[in-house]
Amino acid sequence: MTAAFDYEALVSQSDDGARRFEAAIDGMTCAACIGEIEQGLSDLPGLERARVNYTNRRLLLEWRDGSFDLSAAFERLRRMGYTLHPFELAESERAEIETSRWLLRCLAIAGFAAMNIMLLSVGIWVGEGGGDIDPATRDLFHGVSALIALPAAAFAGQPFFKSAFAALRAGRLNMDVPISLGVLLALAMSVHETITHAEHAYFDSAIMLLTFLLLGRFLDHAMRRKTRAVAANLAALRAPLACRLGPDGAETLTPLAKIEPGDLVLARPGERLPVDGVIERGASELDESLITGETKRHAVGPGDQVYAGSMNYDGALVIRVAAASGATLLDDIERLLEKATSARSRYVRLADRVSRLYAPMVHVAALSTALFWLWRGASLHDALVTAICVLIITCPCALALAVPAVQVVASGALFRSGVLLNSADAIERLAEADTVVFDKTGTLTTPEPRLVNAAQFDAGLVDLAARLARASSHPLARAVAEERPGAVALEAREAHGQGVCAMVDGVEARLGAPRFCGLEEEAARLGALDADVSIVAFRHGAAAALFQIRQTLRSDAAETISALKARGVAVEILSGDRVEAVEKIARALDVATFAGALKPADKVARLEALRAQGRKAMMVGDGLNDAPALAAAYVSVSPIDATQITQAAADAVFLGERLAPVLAMLDLARRARGLMRQNLALSVGYNVFAVPLAMAGMLTPLIAAAAMSGSSILVTLNALRAGRGATLANSDQTAPEASGAVDSLSPRSVMGPAE
Repeated sequence: MTAAFDYEALVSQSDDGARRFEAAIDGMTCAACIGEIEQGLSDLPGLERARVNYTNRRLLLEWRDGSFDLSAAFERLRRMGYTLHPFELAESERAEIETSRWLLRCLAIAGFAAMNIMLLSVGIWVGEGGGDIDPATRDLFHGVSALIALPAAAFAGQPFFKSAFAALRAGRLNMDVPISLGVLLALAMSVHETITHAEHAYFDSAIMLLTFLLLGRFLDHAMRRKTRAVAANLAALRAPLACRLGPDGAETLTPLAKIEPGDLVLARPGERLPVDGVIERGASELDESLITGETKRHAVGPGDQVYAGSMNYDGALVIRVAAASGATLLDDIERLLEKATSARSRYVRLADRVSRLYAPMVHVAALSTALFWLWRGASLHDALVTAICVLIITCPCALALAVPAVQVVASGALFRSGVLLNSADAIERLAEADTVVFDKTGTLTTPEPRLVNAAQFDAGLVDLAARLARASSHPLARAVAEERPGAVALEAREAHGQGVCAMVDGVEARLGAPRFCGLEEEAARLGALDADVSIVAFRHGAAAALFQIRQTLRSDAAETISALKARGVAVEILSGDRVEAVEKIARALDVATFAGALKPADKVARLEALRAQGRKAMMVGDGLNDAPALAAAYVSVSPIDATQITQAAADAVFLGERLAPVLAMLDLARRARGLMRQNLALSVGYNVFAVPLAMAGMLTPLIAAAAMSGSSILVTLNALRAGRGATLANSDQTAPEASGAVDSLSPRSVMGPAE
């Protein structure tokens, strides 16, 4: 029976009554696909709008008429060659989208106003230089500038004005206070100059200042939102759904968020369990390596507790949901996660301290300058102009761009290398990592098992076995099928819990359990030689084969670890798998420090021990049992096929089957850290050089704004270097030697040299 999808669970309704459905769309190859999709859906009854966002790979459908059928849209797109992956847009993401649009509108208005005002200002400067402009024309140009600048500043300055007002109302100062003060003073002074027919006005300075500040803020916001948007799409591609059984036995595909405690959920062979719960009906073997790290399967039946993320191998299971959203095992892991994550708040405290110190210093400098020039006999006008110059020249625009500009460029370079950042300060911490701690199962090894001895058998036999395997949904059969990706599936029947069989050239072919194929004794002898191998038997007449299936090392695991060591980075392996299995991998990779049979708390304890030794460890893991360790590490990374909670705990996520992105992110992060330091030095140097000139009255507000803008441009251009030469040939950071033993680990674990 095919389960129907509960589309209505993901439909939202806007304030004006329109109904909306948003989904990630897979299969787009170029911008021309946008028109094809929108036109292809336009004639569906009741649909008002179909809008494709090519950048985010998302489709938005809107309708009011109850005659519109969402399933018809899905089917239409499927026939066109596209696949939709529904997801719910979180409220936080909705707020971020609105903020991004607001900032972009502010930037557009400020930029438009700045261009027009600068045209008028250039006319005034040229006219004054040649003596060709009369006072009436100058006053007209100033008046037109005022008409453009005042409403533009009132709208475009809102991000700074609102923040400054909120800070003042709370009795504190932030960096937006001097920015707002400088802009408002420059505008007020310019209005006064225009009314009194004076020679100089500073509308251009105020609007240019807002434009560059808004550009920096928009870039910073866009970098964070883009990373989260891609992560949301990837989460949608993993289809977080469960097959819920109704009272009449009807099967409905339902988003996990809509699953309630007490519901009955069906998990078929070859699927991961979507919920925590207790088995009501059915028996099977489960692989809980994503949760516990243990690769060996174990049998389960009615009454057994099972956990989301476990792989169901043999039989269909009907599970009674124990708690909504997996509130058993996942809650325990999340508590560890929250506790470990709280240690990172020192970065926020540092930023707050800088803000509290910077703003008062700027105000004191501007006020001192005005008082000094008044004491020296300058007019109130000249003293205020000089104070405005100080406020503008000390504007933290370059300082604010110094780190985000590098982050944006480095994030783009990392994305091209297959890395997505979850944390804004991940680059700085990646650059400081001197130890890399790997989980074994699914991290150093491939997440899915693979056939390892196909070369021992005749190619025709393997081809036939792969065709037969394509008729089965069993994970081990998939490993055989993937050995011949282009193989055409045979028409076969499946013997529940045993295997599949089909008639080929008048002779029966069988693939499955050794007993099913009459090869039980041979398989037992082979299994005794290697406890980590799973065996799939195949027989076609007199021809027979015992295929060995195991999790294999990622293709570049040895190369990556060797390169890490060459850069002076210490490498360790911590795993929940059996000690013997961990030791075998450690020997193969020449890793001297390893541990097996670890619980999540044991991994956290080891990372805390490394921190106590002054080491800065990067944890790389993929399972639910790794989430607390990822949060406790100085910096953390997970593969894209990791569980969602694990990805949420990680600072970065890497794509693909290879481990090369781990090396690339370390190299690029170290380069980016150097550029961040250079940018900060440029920003500080600019202030050290320019502030005394402003305080001495040697600058006009326009020159101050131009100097501030020039420093911002210089910082941005320097940041662009982060995208070049992401791999460093050598590293000047040397890690301490890996220790040979760790006494703080659980008695069940072993840590020692793999010799």
